Amino acid sequence: MSALLSALLTSFLVCLVLVRYQHMHAHISGDHENAGIQKFHQGIVPRIGGVAIFAGLLVALLSRWTTNADIARFGAILLLSSLPCFIAGLIEDLTKRVGIKERLAACFISAGICGYSLNTWLGELQFFGLDTFLAIPAISIAFTCFSVAGVANAFNIIDGYHGLSSAVAAIILLAIAYVAFQVNDTSIMVCAFAGVGALLGFLIWNYPKGLIFLGDSGAYLVGFWVAELSILLVARNPDVSKWFPLLLCFYPIFETLFTIYRRLLLKRSSPGLPDAAHLHQVIYKRVVRWAIGSTDPELLTQRNAITAPYLWILSSMAAIPALLFWRNHIALKICTILFALTYIWLYWAIVRFKTPRWLLIKK
Repeated sequence: MSALLSALLTSFLVCLVLVRYQHMHAHISGDHENAGIQKFHQGIVPRIGGVAIFAGLLVALLSRWTTNADIARFGAILLLSSLPCFIAGLIEDLTKRVGIKERLAACFISAGICGYSLNTWLGELQFFGLDTFLAIPAISIAFTCFSVAGVANAFNIIDGYHGLSSAVAAIILLAIAYVAFQVNDTSIMVCAFAGVGALLGFLIWNYPKGLIFLGDSGAYLVGFWVAELSILLVARNPDVSKWFPLLLCFYPIFETLFTIYRRLLLKRSSPGLPDAAHLHQVIYKRVVRWAIGSTDPELLTQRNAITAPYLWILSSMAAIPALLFWRNHIALKICTILFALTYIWLYWAIVRFKTPRWLLIKK
């Protein structure tokens, strides 16, 4: 718990400084665009919350050198490995000139460094036919890097409303910490708690008012942290099903897969082009927007904040069965299929104006 508290305090204080003195850096760090198709905030907001997340992790893990050098070394490797994707995201936050391909390449590099340094690759998925191919080292390495980059990008995709991506990541990391405790993997547990603390310190400022944003640096760092701890947990602990982290992270993963399907097959457009049709955006437009119909900046911020809890609940619908069945790959596979069907039903119900009444908020 000391890792959680130290990360929380550090992240909170760094956010305090960034928000308090934003007039000194907002001209380069601020999100000035309010009219884009994926923009739902008012005014100029610093988008370098990732700096606070990184600082929280750094302080929490470095302090371990005085108590447990093995855990500190493990955390240091993870944090150093994250630098390529974190820096690429930070440069994008400051310049708005780093494309999606460059950011994904940086995530590949981070995953490669971490996998090589800790000698940990995905060599098994408990999926018929695939495990034979993953037994080939080159395929295992490539698949691991692809998976880490995909999850990191998935957290960037769902980072659309106050508290959405960061709270989902905190839920996932808490679940990872719990299972790590169950299998006595202290290094992963401490790193997961450090991530939770850093996210909570940031959330105090981000939710509900949106005083600072996670930014690409934060989203990619958090996604990398979740992905690598997930891979390390199942690779180091055979008792943990390979499907545990998949179900646990399935909301952002399936959001990404469904987005590719929508853009590529339905719209016949590039999957890399932004749109305003993610699940969190259709909830905002079709569910929350009707609840608070105003253009007043205060009410717009309120409407923004109301959106995220819908997705926190959806993410928990994957996290709870993942925690219950973390050893049982058959139950986890069934729950994964059920989650995918629930997501598709919910999405199409909302876009076809058939939103269940219990989802609507009455003023």
